[in-house]
Amino acid sequence: MSDFATFKKAFKGDLILPSDPDYPTAVARWAVNAERNAKIIACVKDNEDVVLAINHARANQLPIAIRGGGHNPSGASSSQDGLVIDLSKYINTVRVDPKEKLAYVGGGALWATVDKEAITYGLATVGVGGLTLGGGYGWLSSAHGLVIDNLVQATVVTANGDILTTSDAENPDLFFGLRGGGCNFGVVTEFVLKLHPQRATVYAGVVVFPQTSLEKLVDATNEWLPGADDKPVIIVTLFYNGPEAEGRERFKPLFDIGPIADRTKEIPFEALNGLHNDRCPDRKGVYTRGVLHEKPNVQHVRQAISVLLQAYQEHALRPAIVFEHFPLHKVTLVPRDKMAIRRDPTSNVMIVLAWEGKSVADDGFSEKKREAEVGRAKKIAQQLVEIITSQQQPEMEEIHGIGYSNYNTDALSGSADERARLVFAENYPKLQRIKKRYDPDNVFNKWFPITPAA
Repeated sequence: MSDFATFKKAFKGDLILPSDPDYPTAVARWAVNAERNAKIIACVKDNEDVVLAINHARANQLPIAIRGGGHNPSGASSSQDGLVIDLSKYINTVRVDPKEKLAYVGGGALWATVDKEAITYGLATVGVGGLTLGGGYGWLSSAHGLVIDNLVQATVVTANGDILTTSDAENPDLFFGLRGGGCNFGVVTEFVLKLHPQRATVYAGVVVFPQTSLEKLVDATNEWLPGADDKPVIIVTLFYNGPEAEGRERFKPLFDIGPIADRTKEIPFEALNGLHNDRCPDRKGVYTRGVLHEKPNVQHVRQAISVLLQAYQEHALRPAIVFEHFPLHKVTLVPRDKMAIRRDPTSNVMIVLAWEGKSVADDGFSEKKREAEVGRAKKIAQQLVEIITSQQQPEMEEIHGIGYSNYNTDALSGSADERARLVFAENYPKLQRIKKRYDPDNVFNKWFPITPAA
């Protein structure tokens, strides 16, 4: 057993305990249902601190979680009665090398931090942090692929305390696993990401349509793809990497339908990834579910809207379905066996259900009530999944129903091994072998946990 006093003396960062005044802030997450009461929160300052935290947790049989940005509603960044390795307080900076067009990004850095620094050099990347480890779709994916397609190198602290550099040339098996395998293989303290030339402003924003425009919107979307009251509305978020005049011309078929509100304009690039922040406030209960679909279908979207309206009226939920449509050519150019992620040639759908939930630090918090709230949201989400996937080919229905892994709150529910096999598909056996080499005791098991090979 590792002595806490010895651990604390050697540790350079902050160790936060339940008795400390800043504990409620340290366990807080974007989604309140993702919060858990940890025994220790280790705000690490460097790789050596991460090693100390892992060793102490393992010696005392404390389950480990890793916090980067803390935005995953599944609870992957929290650990009930365990130890949280928190990267967000100190390992949160970014350094840009404009000559090599590379960004050196701390494991706890937020997307906004990277965007603001990179754009000062006329550069941008597709995404950061935990988004990267799950694959990473972003606004620039149609031009530059997934975030992991732009990952050049990573620094990882493994379960046995090794500090490793990973790339295509160095520890390539681990590099394979990191690119889509989530936090299954260790603590990533630094990402080195490709940067791309980026204009300072882009045309983006939301256009709001009445429900009566649904059929025309679906037709316009399907034609384009190959090349605020208590009534539901259809919000279309537009993005064009160019000036407003060109963007409006590109999206003219949508504007011709007749929106009831147009909030699109030319904005600074660094504001793009925060476009929906005002509609996604933190400190709420949140359940998300990913789904894949081939193209919009008017009948199914109507059915889904009916379910959303019922969820709002009967359960006071704030529901939404986000259909993502952009060219996937860059994403699917990379072979499926190149990285851990399962690459799909179909578009992502994200179901979001939010509610007023209590934090674990609030008076009157009830674990039983939280479970009931999440269970209710999960049931409604499943209804929506069945509607959306009903048009798919039967043999693809199961894999389409689990969708893109970063959008799935159920990363730890049900049969974990079965869900991991669906998420990673044909890459799963290889990931099991990598897991056996770098984490044979399954220390890192908070996100679609991979069972080490026998």
